[in-house]
Amino acid sequence: MEPTLQQQFIEQLKTRAVLKKNVFDKTVKAFAELKEVLKSLPKTINPELIDHRVNLEYEDVTGYVAKLKAGGDVLVFYMHTNAFHFDRDHKVWQLAYAKEDVRRTYCGVINIYNFLSDSFRYGRQNDLGYLVARVFLNHEGCFFVEGKRQQSMGLNNFGTSVINKQIWTTIIETAMLYSLEFDLLVPPYDDMKIISLAQMNDEIVQSRLRTGKRLGFVFNSDDVAQ
Repeated sequence: MEPTLQQQFIEQLKTRAVLKKNVFDKTVKAFAELKEVLKSLPKTINPELIDHRVNLEYEDVTGYVAKLKAGGDVLVFYMHTNAFHFDRDHKVWQLAYAKEDVRRTYCGVINIYNFLSDSFRYGRQNDLGYLVARVFLNHEGCFFVEGKRQQSMGLNNFGTSVINKQIWTTIIETAMLYSLEFDLLVPPYDDMKIISLAQMNDEIVQSRLRTGKRLGFVFNSDDVAQ
């Protein structure tokens, strides 16, 4: 006999809905560990710096957002509150780890964005930030990283280790190193050659001319771990 709609609904609550809650709880725990590492980095690195204008500064923004400032750059760590699944064309389905148990492919996501510190200092709301890494975690605590120079923790390592503070340190330092080496380029001349008086006055008062490290240039050509 076919299960009734109510029975199907109850089954989904008992299985898929519970699984997504477990993914969320595991991601929250991992994000808390990430924050602990971020908070500790200034204590470790700042004493090694001669010019304290470039000191690291940690800020716990909300339960799901944290910042780490270094010199002219800010890394923003943002935990999404939902669990995600991968489409059938994603390479995750080629892994034996995923084939053995489909539940392992439901993941929480923590995104790492690179902004200019002046974007926050001067309230330039139109400035651009760039995704430099995103960390996927499942209900078992296993993870993989998509991002700039994160190949050593890419998809092929999914299922081989559990996220911990040491791994978070490597992810953070890799993302920060990439961001510091990712320079602000002069926008194309033709994009800047004409400006109205209203735009200039608005810039003087509110500093709103959009700025980004690759404004007018291609960002996707930079290496991304697959």
